[in-house]
Amino acid sequence: MNFKNLSMAFPIAALMAFAACNNAGTKTAHDNQQADASAKITITPVEGSPEFPDAELTIKNVTSEMQGADSVKITFNYDVKNYELTHQTADAASKGCSNSEEGQHIHFILDNEPYAALYKPTHTFTVLPNSEHYVMSFLSRSYHESLKTPKAGVLYHFSVDGKGKITKMDLPTTPMIFYSRPKGHYMGDDTKKILLDFYVYNATLGTDANVTATINGTDFAINKWQPYFIENAPMGELNIKLQLTDTGGKALEGENTSVSRTVHLMGNTAMK
Repeated sequence: MNFKNLSMAFPIAALMAFAACNNAGTKTAHDNQQADASAKITITPVEGSPEFPDAELTIKNVTSEMQGADSVKITFNYDVKNYELTHQTADAASKGCSNSEEGQHIHFILDNEPYAALYKPTHTFTVLPNSEHYVMSFLSRSYHESLKTPKAGVLYHFSVDGKGKITKMDLPTTPMIFYSRPKGHYMGDDTKKILLDFYVYNATLGTDANVTATINGTDFAINKWQPYFIENAPMGELNIKLQLTDTGGKALEGENTSVSRTVHLMGNTAMK
């Protein structure tokens, strides 16, 4: 897997007045909070999370089995090293965001759809015969923040034929982004700090690619691969789009370069 260490940057909200004199049209999230009262939603880098430099996730094997004439059952079995599934991450109680009571886990993302949280190193799902798929898997802290070290995540590209036989396919060489958080419904205190987290593949943010995060119509330019807290979001729908761009802000095209999600903020314990 060709993960790269993604470089320094700051999230920034696009400001029309600033754009008139600067093609980038951006300021840092901190400056945005101070200077633009109309930008109610802000994003702030998440700092200080426990590191797990030796954690490793690998795929032990993948099996397939026909289920009737129009469904193929796929099972992924993983190996996890130097990381404890179901354990509460050390700073979970003080992080101030939604946390899984079941502890640390694996995020399993099939075709950039909402992830499944795996508390055991195995997962079974179904696909259609004669289909092609991407599975991004990575280790997650108990509050759903991904581990971004090279050995903590793995991408698997495969196809299944009409008889359910799996063929492992070549991994892509182009930049890709996989959406992780936020997800689902948030209630009460969990609406105050909402984790924005994603996984980047084949790109170094700030060097050969960036990300535009559009949240309820406000753009934030991100050029560092790290988690962020969405704050000051209104109750109701929270619409999020992540778009990979080149360093000049032009949207990149291709598979898994753009993904959108809608989550819901309500008024009382987050559904995890």
